[in-house]
Amino acid sequence: MTDQEWMRGFEAATLPNESFHHADHVKMAFLYLQSYPPFEALDRFAASLKRFAQAHGKAERYHETITWALLYLIRERLARSAWSRNWEEFAARNSDLLLWKPSILAKYYHAETLASPLAKEVFVLPDRIE
Repeated sequence: MTDQEWMRGFEAATLPNESFHHADHVKMAFLYLQSYPPFEALDRFAASLKRFAQAHGKAERYHETITWALLYLIRERLARSAWSRNWEEFAARNSDLLLWKPSILAKYYHAETLASPLAKEVFVLPDRIE
């Protein structure tokens, strides 16, 4: 399956949920950022992720702060890089983004902040810088 076919399956929520893990979320966000301008990528990715979660009976798992923060981190890393923008190179050079636990977001957010209902519903700015 090509990356474009994989994106279409994600958007149509036909990909199996049990094989769509954190690293797959990061790769999908990367592909959206490669395909669309940043704000459009954010809007499309978030809408598709909500739809995907809903279709798989997991709508309550969508977390806006985690979604947006990871997409912004990916965007920043892409903007700072002078090397090829293919997924394999990006993943190799940014393996910290692929870890679910410990999450890169622990450098930017207190655990209580990410666990809050507000952070699930709307993007909350980072409250911790290490």
